[in-house]
Amino acid sequence: MSAEIVTRIEDVLDNIRPALHADGGDVELVEFDQEGFVHLQMMGSCGGCPLSTATLTLGIEAELRRTVPEVEGVITV
Repeated sequence: MSAEIVTRIEDVLDNIRPALHADGGDVELVEFDQEGFVHLQMMGSCGGCPLSTATLTLGIEAELRRTVPEVEGVITV
């Protein structure tokens, strides 16, 4: 896992967190694997929210892929 890529991923997540916190949720980076997939854990109210898939795909994954070209996709753990 490249430390520089992980730092850029964390920066994106830090920018997204305030919106998640406003709804009582959060996201944690678990891993950035060799294939380019970011493994995230949705926490708090986001963990069981039916809209968390949309938040993850349309919000978090889209922003990560736009900002960090090395990211191929996002996997929820």
